[in-house]
Amino acid sequence: MGSSGPWLHRADGRRILDGSSGLLCVNVGQSSPKVLARIEQQFAQYSFGGAAVVQPHIQMELMGRLCCAVGRPEDSVALTTCGTLGVEVAVGLARNITRVRNGKRRGDILTSDLSYHGNSALTLALAGNHARRPRPDDALGLAPAFPAPYPPTHSHDGRACDAACADEVAKAIDSRGAENVAAVLIEPVNGTTGGAYVPPDGYLRRVSEICREQGILVIHDEVLTGLWRTGTPLAGNHWDGTEPDLVILSKGLGAGYVGVGAVLVSPEIAPLLRHKDVDPLPAMGTMATHPLMAAACLGVLDELESLDFGAFTARGERLGAALRTLNDSGHVRDVRGLGHLYGVEVTPGLLWPLMEAAEQRGVFFYPFTGAGHPRSEGLVVAPPLNSTDEDITFLIAALRAAVAALDGNG
Repeated sequence: MGSSGPWLHRADGRRILDGSSGLLCVNVGQSSPKVLARIEQQFAQYSFGGAAVVQPHIQMELMGRLCCAVGRPEDSVALTTCGTLGVEVAVGLARNITRVRNGKRRGDILTSDLSYHGNSALTLALAGNHARRPRPDDALGLAPAFPAPYPPTHSHDGRACDAACADEVAKAIDSRGAENVAAVLIEPVNGTTGGAYVPPDGYLRRVSEICREQGILVIHDEVLTGLWRTGTPLAGNHWDGTEPDLVILSKGLGAGYVGVGAVLVSPEIAPLLRHKDVDPLPAMGTMATHPLMAAACLGVLDELESLDFGAFTARGERLGAALRTLNDSGHVRDVRGLGHLYGVEVTPGLLWPLMEAAEQRGVFFYPFTGAGHPRSEGLVVAPPLNSTDEDITFLIAALRAAVAALDGNG
């Protein structure tokens, strides 16, 4: 079995298009020449060197490139080995910052009931992914604090969610006491828990306003959405006035080549981390973006920055428009998303038959875990960002044929 770009080549000679970028991470396809060239260049110099051993030149280069790539050139950066650890580091940084700046008594982190923030004991307990939440006795006393502004968990008797749903965040802060809350941790665009829900216009801005009024930091978890997955460098870029204090990146940076995470901290608050009263925080581990990882990430940025962004944007719009025509099917309940990230929700009980039908027609998709009662279900459409027009055409045709097969027409 081999691979190239968005295609997986099977031992039997068939090939399958990766319609969900692996686990939503293979953002520049497989076997990238640019990534390989960067790794080979670094391998010939040295393959490992912690910051305490050698000058971390390549890590510093990566930090600078990354901040510029996402339009936050003055940010400070902590590098980690994965997105989960990135979330944990961001939590620790936020707690330190608010204790020094605001004299917070505790460092509570508030999340939504439709969120997913990683696979450790802490992050699973914080977040709202129903399929992965620990048992109550194992949840460390933690749980989501407010409903996400989406129908499965925040209904309004048929009325759509809007910016006023941010009032739920304000209520959660009041219930804890603002002096006890360090940060609100939020996915600017929902990932695989609900299936690519997009927040109402004005919602993220209002969340930011509420938090700033109370001395609470805003952390955007862009592990899945960061680096152009939704069509912009960061998903939060789709709305004005939503600039977070901290941003967590991972999947789009490692692109499936390496495990990596990065926490970006705004220049207004980063100096507080050097305050004499800040608690020690081991933000860098032994393998935290060591030289070969950093080299691979630089190759990923090379790939991303070589995209024709006009054509890239047009492909995302064409993908979204084509997917929304599936709403005409009797078995597709909703299509939602942005850029190269969409959720296709289907009638309960038909997810696995649809995935099988799609794979028979040459495309692999990843399922989302659903929400609400009864649980919604569907698949995530998220092809590599450097897929060609022909790749997108193939994906659309295969998915249409798979849906038609469910309807008894294919």
